[in-house]
Amino acid sequence: MRLPLRVSLAVAAFAASAVIFTTYERPPITTVQTGYRGTGMQEVYNPRVRAEMLQANVPPAPQDPVEPGPTSSTVYENVKVLGHVGSDEFVRLMAAITEWVSPEQGCNYCHSEENLALDSVYTKVVARRMIEMTQHINSKWQAHVGTTGVTCHTCHRGNPVPAYVWFTDPGPKRAEGFAQDWMGHNHPSPAAGLTSMSSDPFTLLAKDGNIRVVSTTALPQGNRTSIKTAEETYGLMMHMSNALGVNCTYCHNTQAFTEWNTSRPQRVTAWHGIQMVRDLNENFLEPMTSQFPAERLGQLGDVAKINCSTCHQGANKPLYGANMLKDYPELGAPQ
Repeated sequence: MRLPLRVSLAVAAFAASAVIFTTYERPPITTVQTGYRGTGMQEVYNPRVRAEMLQANVPPAPQDPVEPGPTSSTVYENVKVLGHVGSDEFVRLMAAITEWVSPEQGCNYCHSEENLALDSVYTKVVARRMIEMTQHINSKWQAHVGTTGVTCHTCHRGNPVPAYVWFTDPGPKRAEGFAQDWMGHNHPSPAAGLTSMSSDPFTLLAKDGNIRVVSTTALPQGNRTSIKTAEETYGLMMHMSNALGVNCTYCHNTQAFTEWNTSRPQRVTAWHGIQMVRDLNENFLEPMTSQFPAERLGQLGDVAKINCSTCHQGANKPLYGANMLKDYPELGAPQ
């Protein structure tokens, strides 16, 4: 065999090995049946990856309990949201938020060194609104979060800015003339599970609207949904699957993805989750755009927004269902 041919075969073998070992997960793979046998109703997961995920989703230990003390509004100045909370409980919650959001930066990430009561640091104004948002989720969106609820740690996990947020995607630079508009497609996007579907499926989470694209009748005449719109919806579904670390059948029935009466209960929870994310983006995050400095905004000047990954981070339930809210009831319904 000639040397050039041997070299070519060796290079091809190396390339094939690289594709195999970087694309596919190493066995074993485990399946869990979630519906009638023989119908493909099952969840697929890797025990090795699941063990790593469980370890990564252990919540921090709660702060030591304290006596309530007098209300914080009578002890401290400029306490607008948590004024009804006992002063010692207030300090306890502030210590927890520091651990959840800015463990390295400390209290001064939000507070002025000269006077903690001042609103001169923009992050304090934002944090106050985020506490209100957390209370809103826990009191108004139990259809999605249940009684487990959320805390600041659910999203932040020790980071001043949550690891999983999104901005409006302007797309790559493109040619002029007839080839200038690529319609956001045919560019494999991590946001859409590395498919060539819409590279910006998250816009659907920034506004109200129906994302259903499949007709409910045979030979439909009134469904004018375009392929582009369908790919945007399917791109969002790919994101949800990746965000929760599950298959499509975690919510949908393999026999008929569109039918609600044969879907798993998780589909209803997911529907409420979509509405919740839209509510938070539209009514809490986008109105705060002017509060952020330019370096905190996206390429088009928009504020960071949330999607399913912001809370779930690869787990079917954030923190695999660990209930941190019970240790911090101040983040429950506002008073």
